[in-house]
Amino acid sequence: MKRLIKAVFPVAGLGTRFLPATKASPKEMLPLVDKPIIQYAAEEAVAAGMDELIFVTGRHKRSIEDHFDKALELETELESKGKKSLLAAIRGVLPDHVSCLYTRQPEALGLGHAVLCARPIVGDDPFAVILADDVIRAEPSVLQQMVNVYNRYQCAVIGVQAVAREEVSSYGIVATVPLDSDPRVSRVSAIVEKPKPDQAPSNLAVVGRYILPARIFSLLERVPTGAGGEIQLTDGIAALLEQEQVLCYQFSGRRYDCGSKFGYLQATVDFALEHPELSAKFRSYLKGLKL
Repeated sequence: MKRLIKAVFPVAGLGTRFLPATKASPKEMLPLVDKPIIQYAAEEAVAAGMDELIFVTGRHKRSIEDHFDKALELETELESKGKKSLLAAIRGVLPDHVSCLYTRQPEALGLGHAVLCARPIVGDDPFAVILADDVIRAEPSVLQQMVNVYNRYQCAVIGVQAVAREEVSSYGIVATVPLDSDPRVSRVSAIVEKPKPDQAPSNLAVVGRYILPARIFSLLERVPTGAGGEIQLTDGIAALLEQEQVLCYQFSGRRYDCGSKFGYLQATVDFALEHPELSAKFRSYLKGLKL
C-alpha cells in the first residue's frame, strides 16, 4: 500500500471576484486575520500527514512561493529586536520536514487541467487535492477525516456537503448508494457538474477536498473538453467511476466559501472572534454596533 503523503493545491486562478484587490496579489494570499488563506489549507494538509505540498501556480503567484520560503532578513531583524513570538510565527509557517514544490498551469483550462499539471511531481502515488477557497474549520481536520476513510477502503474519496436544493447548480453533485453502517460514507454512483435543481440526483455537493489515485491522470487526458477547451475534474472522476469504487464522505466541520466576498467576510468575523489576542475586544466592538 502506497502512503498518502502528497497534496496538490490548484492556485492558478485569477481571483476576478475580488478585483481590484487581486490585481497584483493572489486571492490565496488574502488574510484571515493574520494568516493568508493558503496557509490554512497547507496546515490542514500537514495535520493530515502530508509531507509534500504541490502548488499549481500561474503568473503573479510568486508571493505564495515566497510565503512558504525562509525569510532570513526578516528573521534576523525580529531576532535582533527580541520579538520572539513573531519570530516563532514565521518560522512555524510549515514544519521543517514538509517540502513545497511548484509547477505552472500555463493556461486557465479548468480544474482537471490544473490537477493534470501536477502529474510529473505526483507520479504514480495517491494524492489529495485541496481547494484553498474552501476554508473548513474542523477537529480533526476534514482531510484527516477523509484520510481515515481512505486508509480503511483504499479508494478515491470525495468530500461532500449537503446544500440547499436551489444552490445545486453551483456545484458538482453526486448520486450515492449506501455503503455500510457509517451514514457519512457512501458509494458514488454518478457525478454531475452544476445540474439544474430539478435534475440534480441529490443535494450532496462536492466541495474542495479530494483523495485520488494516480490513475485519474490518464483519464483526465482522455475526457472531452468543454467550453474554452477546459478539462473538468468532475469528468475525470465520472470516468474513474466506470473502473473502480469512488466514495464520498460527508465531513464534520464549518465551511466558508472564501472564493466569494460574503463567505470571506463570514470567515474573517468568525476567525477574529476566536483569535486569542482579538476575541474579547472584537466581540465588544460588534456588540456596540448599532445595526
